[in-house]
Amino acid sequence: MDLEDLAKRIRHACLEAVLQAYEDAGVQGLCAEGRWEAAVSALRTVELAPLLREFKQPSADSSSDL
Repeated sequence: MDLEDLAKRIRHACLEAVLQAYEDAGVQGLCAEGRWEAAVSALRTVELAPLLREFKQPSADSSSDL
């Protein structure tokens, strides 16, 4: 995975969390402000460590190029 791919995956993870939280809050009957607060809270809890660990690990393809 290259740096651009990592950035895209992080963006996707964040957007998915925000959109899902906003939608769930709406289903629960929260007002717009409450939905926004739920979305921001979800963004704060997005787990990025697995993506970063994957980025740090060399791929099998890159080791065969040596």
